Amino acid sequence: MTDVSDGVLHTLFRSDQGGHEQVVLCQDRASGLKAVIAIHSTALGPALGGTRFYPYATEEEAVADALNLARGMSYKNAMAGLDHGGGKAVIIGDPERIKSEELLLAYGRFVASLGGRYVTACDVGTYVADMDVVARECRWTTGRSPENGGAGDSSVLTSYGVYQGMRAAAQHLWGDPSLRDRKVGVAGVGKVGHHLVEHLRAEGAEVVITDVREDAVRRILDRHPEGVSAVADTEALIRTEGLDIYAPCALGGALNDDSVPALTAKVVCGAANNQLAHPGVEKDLADRGILYAPDYVVNAGGVIQVADELRGFDFDRCKAKAAKIFDTTLAIFARAKADGIPPAAAADRIAEQRMAEARPVA
Repeated sequence: MTDVSDGVLHTLFRSDQGGHEQVVLCQDRASGLKAVIAIHSTALGPALGGTRFYPYATEEEAVADALNLARGMSYKNAMAGLDHGGGKAVIIGDPERIKSEELLLAYGRFVASLGGRYVTACDVGTYVADMDVVARECRWTTGRSPENGGAGDSSVLTSYGVYQGMRAAAQHLWGDPSLRDRKVGVAGVGKVGHHLVEHLRAEGAEVVITDVREDAVRRILDRHPEGVSAVADTEALIRTEGLDIYAPCALGGALNDDSVPALTAKVVCGAANNQLAHPGVEKDLADRGILYAPDYVVNAGGVIQVADELRGFDFDRCKAKAAKIFDTTLAIFARAKADGIPPAAAADRIAEQRMAEARPVA
């Protein structure tokens, strides 16, 4: 327990990255479930955030990820204008090996035990079909299939929001929101990334892609024999000559002490959560003249969709709200310029102000 108390408890109670309202450790030995549910804030309403299913190296790493992701969801939901706080859950293990109906049902019972303080949805390693199973035990489940009263795949609007963020960055930096003939590098062409490529090609952007899965890359290249090329890995992608925009769309930590100095792009705007590896990276980007569109702002299309599911899903209503990510991103860039701070800090200030104003005065 020494490592947990020194690390996790310090983060919860004494760190600037803490302040979480509740953290629940869940275990069901019969199904093999080990999960962490983290609720960062309910100031704006019930915590809303997805369930990540991932083979973490240690339980401590899983808890730390849940804490970081939950905190990020508070900021994301605030900036998206949703009446929801931030929460996140992680299930520990390789979903290809241990995911089962019994495990998902057990997980649903744990979420249900929170009585609506946390509303779950899909994330890395979980899909619409999984949420349909979870929903059998928990009515506070979104991201379900249309056949089961849900909105379906949230990656469609997630990619659309990132695309709007890119257009806002282009408007701010180059005076024109068009991405035609811009060279965009997309790292990760899975659930969200492949939809993003479709938006970019539809507008006439040149796209360079990479992914750890060869089949994901091949699917894109087969669909777009012209205008899309591939490189071996992310290291090669960030060094691609003539890159205008870099879009990290895989796991977090993509912007770090090694990658930032190597970036050739003038803009970073992607779907991955927690792209900044540590505090200070946002300043490193600004010092290099690289415009960073805060991840939790531009990738909010998915959470906008799943939140709408709670009131009776309407795709057109959601898409119109996701389109406003363009205006929100522009406002953040303007605030950053006015305050003389990086865009990530400007977004944090705006989100923190909304959450503070929502709290009842003692």
